[in-house]
Amino acid sequence: MLYITQLIYIIKGQESVFQEFEDIAIPIIAKYNGRLLLRIRPSADCFIENSIEQPYEVHLVEFDNQDDFENFKLDEERKKFLHLKEQSIKTAILIQGSKL
Repeated sequence: MLYITQLIYIIKGQESVFQEFEDIAIPIIAKYNGRLLLRIRPSADCFIENSIEQPYEVHLVEFDNQDDFENFKLDEERKKFLHLKEQSIKTAILIQGSKL
């Protein structure tokens, strides 16, 4: 299994554009043997300690393998809407890992 954690930082005022992209991209995950395990929108009071900016959302996704994740990224339907992602996301940190 491959686990992807993503910290997502939104451009202020672009929350609805981001949601429009997510409405398209999230269902496509399953097409590539992936599962959205967590989608968290943390509030400031959720943090015990932090030395980085608070993300708008945190996603934890599981794919059966690296190829499935790569194929998800190359999905033609998803690629048609990447302009929404680019318009709404200031930056994202993607962390790949495996279960220990």
